[in-house]
Amino acid sequence: MMEPVMVLSRISLFSGRSRCRIALALALLLAVVGGALLAGRLQAEDAPADGDAIGSGTLLLSGKGVAESLPAVRLGTDMDVTVSGPIARVRVTQAFRNTSDRWMEATYLYPLPEDGAVDSLKMVVGDRVIVGHIKRRAEAREIYEKARERGQKAGLVEAERPNMFRNSVANVGPGETVLIQIEYQAPVRQVSGEFALRLPLVVGPRYVPAQATAENPARTEAAVAKDIDEVTAPLAAPALGKGLNPVSITVHLAPGFVPANLISPYHRIAVSDDGAQARTIRLADGEVPADRDFELRWRSASADPTLSLFRQSLDGKDYVMASIVPPAHLPQGKAPPREMVFVIDNSGSMGGQSMDAAKESLLHALDTLRPEDRFNVIRFDDTMTQLFDQSVPATSEQVATARRFTEGLEANGGTEMLPALKAALVDATPGEAPNNEQGVRQVVFLTDGDLSNEKDMMAEIAAHGGRSRVFMVGIGSAPNTFLMRRMAEAGRGTYTNIGDGSEVNAKMTALLDRLKAPVARDLTVTVDGAPLDFTPRRLPDLYVGEPLVLLGRGQALSGRLTVSGMIGDKPWSQTVDLSAAVDSPAVARLWANRRVAEIEAARAAGEMEDDQADGQIADLGLAYSLVTSQTSLVAVDETPTRPAGARLTREELPLLLPAGWDFDTLFNGAAAHATTPAAGAEAGEADAVTLPRTATGYMALVEKGGLALLMGVALLLAGTRRKVRA
Repeated sequence: MMEPVMVLSRISLFSGRSRCRIALALALLLAVVGGALLAGRLQAEDAPADGDAIGSGTLLLSGKGVAESLPAVRLGTDMDVTVSGPIARVRVTQAFRNTSDRWMEATYLYPLPEDGAVDSLKMVVGDRVIVGHIKRRAEAREIYEKARERGQKAGLVEAERPNMFRNSVANVGPGETVLIQIEYQAPVRQVSGEFALRLPLVVGPRYVPAQATAENPARTEAAVAKDIDEVTAPLAAPALGKGLNPVSITVHLAPGFVPANLISPYHRIAVSDDGAQARTIRLADGEVPADRDFELRWRSASADPTLSLFRQSLDGKDYVMASIVPPAHLPQGKAPPREMVFVIDNSGSMGGQSMDAAKESLLHALDTLRPEDRFNVIRFDDTMTQLFDQSVPATSEQVATARRFTEGLEANGGTEMLPALKAALVDATPGEAPNNEQGVRQVVFLTDGDLSNEKDMMAEIAAHGGRSRVFMVGIGSAPNTFLMRRMAEAGRGTYTNIGDGSEVNAKMTALLDRLKAPVARDLTVTVDGAPLDFTPRRLPDLYVGEPLVLLGRGQALSGRLTVSGMIGDKPWSQTVDLSAAVDSPAVARLWANRRVAEIEAARAAGEMEDDQADGQIADLGLAYSLVTSQTSLVAVDETPTRPAGARLTREELPLLLPAGWDFDTLFNGAAAHATTPAAGAEAGEADAVTLPRTATGYMALVEKGGLALLMGVALLLAGTRRKVRA
């Protein structure tokens, strides 16, 4: 093996010395340049080092754009759900498995139902279970970070939004698996005799509006940066497949009556009897990708489910949950003329099936307009178009114009909803009373709602809602249902989810039928026994088939509860006997979570100062062990495990793109607009913010660096062969 080298050395020293030196120099130069470029790129894209001396280094961390490599920490999720009457208790167990040879810290953005309230955290390390404790947010973060620095395993659950949480786990050793288990509960939704449980499995990428604009002058650069940090996560590149974060689901259904007509519209399920009034439901495919919401619907086999009143006694207080349903058969008559304002989202996140479903929904709604109605259509992405200057009569010609306008829409750009909402709430006849013969004003939004400035929407409705009623139609496989619910509540309307195109006709027909029917309004609630503190305090209008769910707290539960209001021009009331309430262990926390939502709404509407709201929310979170904007759950294993001197690498786990979203439309559209503002955009309109797309592509860099080195070696060998022949 030594002889060729010796020959080469001798020959190179005695013939063609200049040419050899040039070839060798070129080879070395290419190798050095290639290596330098590789090193430079890797250094530039590494996560910045932490100030706490914990090393960073994973290449998928700081950029929240597209993850093009599999994460070192793999995640699997199991959901075990128990439905008791109108309340679902959900246990989510997440396994963080470190497949690398490094010590890892992993964080993961996780969705919850809009009324979900996390109240339990457990961390399982080997055969040990560490129970989490509720703390004020800053204190919990400090405890977690100190444990992380000391090498102790620790888990942290923080609320980024009321329906979006971030789970963190620190010091997962090479090859180890740490289980993080959270529990939450949420009410089951009821509409027109159908019950529905919806479990969100993925957070859709949120659009973060730009800082200060004419529409939102108070928004600062710091607020934008904070939003990006809170509500975004790396997106898994399509090339990585759907294997990230597989999910399994089991539902133990005990609704209090014989369930019938079980439907899971977005996943295949297997159903087994578990008693006369109970069923067990599992995913037929075992594990599924976390790329769309899971929904289960059921009805009663009998005509009249009796569940409507539940109670709980806790720490000297009594709590009650009452569900009041308006009469199913309301007086029939010609519906009054309406002003309908349709707002359709054609931003990039709607690309693909969502845009098709939204357009089909709007076309369906346009076909239901009558000549005596007036209407308008507004479309928005990061620009906005109002089809008519103001609402026009629904003549056949005007409706045809609206149909052509709708059919021509394409998804592109950012999700600047606020200007469209402002335009939709402009009322040319604000003096008209709602729901009278002169006209009903209804605003219907068709959107996925994937944006970060939800508070701005609620504040706008609170300030300028007037007599308008706002109805939200959530489009797609994973819409922002928190935004849908809160905007509908603030606008005294309702919300509907359309998961895919096959549901458009049925769900839009049901919604539009509800909008045509008389509504119970001007509601009040009274109790002739001990007083109760009810939430919501501002009662909404009631639409056919949708119940009013009241949660109350007081010193004692006695007497009768009466809800009164007007249906058309006639008084209406319904009374329930509070002594008939059935025991339930979930009512107190549901009351507290609803109060937190009410305080947040009051803050957004400018009815409460930040300090006051923060204080009240923190008190509720600590008293009822709830994760809120001001309180977090933290668990710490007291025994340090990371060896002294071993570095810790932080990794933010990527999310799948929700099913039906178009990856190219989402990213290319936003990028194009970031460099080329939309033609005709008016001064003061919001600029687009490019969706984060900081793909590391480190494997490509490694390949390029390796290729440069190989080229250098090849040139070197070529030069030596020529010398040998010479």
